[in-house]
Amino acid sequence: MKKAHFFSFCLYPDVMIMSILLGASVIYILSQFTVQHLLFVLIGFLIFSVSEYTTHRFFFHLKAPKNPMFLKVLQRLHYDHHKDPNNLHLMFLPIWYTAPQFLIITYSIFLITHQLGSSVAVGVGLMSMLLFYEWKHYIAHQAIVPKTKFGKWLKKTHLLHHYKNENYWYGVTNPFVDILLGTFKDEKTVDKSKTAKSLEKQHSSKKIDSLDV
Repeated sequence: MKKAHFFSFCLYPDVMIMSILLGASVIYILSQFTVQHLLFVLIGFLIFSVSEYTTHRFFFHLKAPKNPMFLKVLQRLHYDHHKDPNNLHLMFLPIWYTAPQFLIITYSIFLITHQLGSSVAVGVGLMSMLLFYEWKHYIAHQAIVPKTKFGKWLKKTHLLHHYKNENYWYGVTNPFVDILLGTFKDEKTVDKSKTAKSLEKQHSSKKIDSLDV
């Protein structure tokens, strides 16, 4: 991997902001570390891993809304990424989208546990997984050859989602929820989609296809 790729990733504004927040949170946790904090970091990992799939499938791939403001939000978050998969700006989730969600989740943990350390530990898990997600997503869309077989496999399946059929292979960091919910398929058994690059037409296209049948 070229250093230019690494610096391009690290210096992207949203990645930098999240990295700084993560660093500050880790320092806070280490200042009063307990084994319990590790459990809550793992909970953060789990929450993100599940939401990665569910958000991608059920929110980012929603039928194009009629409300122009909501449509614009979805275009920025995902529709336009499918139109132009290698556009660096569209590749990363914006901080205005991720930060409020993380605040809501960590505050909810605080309301349950009444422990600031535990809620911050969940935030550490969430932010760590987000940066891992962004890195894997970045690798998938750049001229980078992953070093491990698993990394190469993840890149391949994500590119299948973009260029073969957008209705499968939603996982970016792992395929486990795809396997569990039946959206992980052998690429040879999946038809090439006409709407992989135009999500706004996805549902209307399905309706037309069903009428043709």
